[in-house]
Amino acid sequence: MVNARWLSIAVIAMAVVLLAMLLLDEVSTADRIGGVSAVALFLLGWQLFRARADTDKRAALALIVVFIVAAGVGTSFYGSFAVVQCVAFPIMWLAANGVRKALIANVILSLTVGCGLLIYASFTPDSFPRTAVTVGLSLGLSIGLGLGFSRLYNVVAERDELITELRRAQEQVAALSRDAGVLDERERLAREIHDTIAQDLTGLVLTAQRGRRELKTGNVPAAAEQLSILEDNARSALAETRGLVAASAPVGVEGGLTTALARLGERFERETGVTVTVRAPGTADLDRDREVVLLRCAQEALANVRKHSGATAASITVSTTHGSVVLRVSDNGRGFDPQATRTGFGLDGLRERLTLAHGSLSLVSSHGKGAALIASLPGVLTAEAVR
Repeated sequence: MVNARWLSIAVIAMAVVLLAMLLLDEVSTADRIGGVSAVALFLLGWQLFRARADTDKRAALALIVVFIVAAGVGTSFYGSFAVVQCVAFPIMWLAANGVRKALIANVILSLTVGCGLLIYASFTPDSFPRTAVTVGLSLGLSIGLGLGFSRLYNVVAERDELITELRRAQEQVAALSRDAGVLDERERLAREIHDTIAQDLTGLVLTAQRGRRELKTGNVPAAAEQLSILEDNARSALAETRGLVAASAPVGVEGGLTTALARLGERFERETGVTVTVRAPGTADLDRDREVVLLRCAQEALANVRKHSGATAASITVSTTHGSVVLRVSDNGRGFDPQATRTGFGLDGLRERLTLAHGSLSLVSSHGKGAALIASLPGVLTAEAVR
């Protein structure tokens, strides 16, 4: 605060005014020399100590002492030099470390100037009351303004501290948001990899195993068919991988949900020999995001049919009811207990994916009577359908 530019301007302006008064007024040569010397001391102290007064307590104390000495000496040679208090008082409030020290410095400055006035007046009887009034008024005004300024300074300091804390909190919130975004993206990628690439790789393994069995039995045409399926699945896995790496829109719904589900059913039937029936009319009005969610649900359901059901037939149906789109994937396999503890990631990942899309997932099954996965989403039309 002591380094403020306006204070340097005030100090220089006060020095110029004092020098002008000393040169223009009719004073003795000795008084003029004494006054000019005091101005020089005033300027020298300011130049030497102002730069370090804000951070160095000793420099601040030295600046206060120099101002007090310059004011006292200058006033003793030239009474009007007392106007230097107009600049010295506020600088002492800024340089002193605390209100108590500032009050002490102001009192000492006032008493020093008072002594200088008495010396300048040669201690005449009428100079005492005049000096007392001058010192009292100057000191009172300085203390009043200083205390008000100190309160204002404290308010500003508190405001600056609050602003700093607010900025720090905003930075923390931004960091948390970035971390949350990274976590969400990791979870999204984990779901996408499980629902697409992982399923394709599982199909590749099972197809390769089936092809090996055909070769062992000498059934070359059947082995060739498995190799063809293996190639198709590898191409599909490659396309899914490129889509994820490119961070583009989710792949797999080209031509609409109905076409994608039909393609999924045909591919599954070729790989496993399980008959798949697809009925998905009226899905052209769904937006792409919900198409992807429903396609991933169908992929996960068929993957579970492959791994666990022992089914010979499965069906995929998509219908709309009460403003919702419902996907149902059922099979005629051995069934399971929906309440049993699960260790896999697939169904939990699907449930989370549906929850993010404001949908729901339910399972219907019993031992020996097949199983059904039912995914429901709020129906949202595309912009083209709305028009």
